[in-house]
Amino acid sequence: MDLFEKRAMALGLSLVMMFFGLVVYAAKGLQAELPTCLPNARLFQNGRVVEVGPNRYQVDAVAFMWSFDMGQGNTIRIPRGATVDFYVTSRDVMHGYHIDKTLVNLMAIPGAVTYTRVKFDRAGEYQIVCHEYCGLGHQNMAGKVIVE
Repeated sequence: MDLFEKRAMALGLSLVMMFFGLVVYAAKGLQAELPTCLPNARLFQNGRVVEVGPNRYQVDAVAFMWSFDMGQGNTIRIPRGATVDFYVTSRDVMHGYHIDKTLVNLMAIPGAVTYTRVKFDRAGEYQIVCHEYCGLGHQNMAGKVIVE
């Protein structure tokens, strides 16, 4: 192995270690909830918002044909301080599910369910957008979480 190859390997290894360190820092230091794919989760066809406990909610979101079905149209209303478990899937193609001003950035994949948990401590509107190009009409794919 020549000197250039050794340096390239060292740079690649150091970048992988740095990225791993940043993920650990985000999870532990910033208390970010890492998204998870749940391959054995029950698939759902319709969106819904369910209060599962005191100030605790579950959102089943289905992405399809340039819209999000979250059971209450494209708007979710929750009280400030609520913890929300998001379960996201897709009916047709891959979509993105990003909630502005949070660390939520999920992929909605047909046949799979992705999951994350968020605590909304600040009142306001949080836009939900599709960040994965899904075809014509993609620009209309939006929703919002209103924290009151």
